[in-house]
Amino acid sequence: MEQTLAIWHEIIASGDTSRLADILAEDCTFISPVVHTPQCGRDLTQLYLTGAAQILANGTFRYVKEVVTSPHAVLEFQCEVDGIEVNGVDIISFDEEGKICEFKVMLRPLKAVNLVHAKMRAMLEQLAGAAGDSQ
Repeated sequence: MEQTLAIWHEIIASGDTSRLADILAEDCTFISPVVHTPQCGRDLTQLYLTGAAQILANGTFRYVKEVVTSPHAVLEFQCEVDGIEVNGVDIISFDEEGKICEFKVMLRPLKAVNLVHAKMRAMLEQLAGAAGDSQ
């Protein structure tokens, strides 16, 4: 779990999401602050986390609090997107192998939720299109 969390921090610091597959369990679930149903599977989780990293990890992103107790981590973050302050929490659960099995994101305030929702929709369409182009 500690090694996975360290790699997660490296991914966020570098903006390079290529190592996500290494730390996500195959049956990982992503729970979005703006999508009603959980997104199941490593591929969908990786898609959502890649999109979020491109939108949120923009040079202003920083974790301000971290609470870790096996097998969970709660990481509070702040960043600015298009002049709007975004405050959120990543709630990460780990499986027996130390891989991420659930990744839940909560956001505030409402302006930030609406902005991130619109940007994520556009980013996911772009990423899905790029994945389709490479096949």
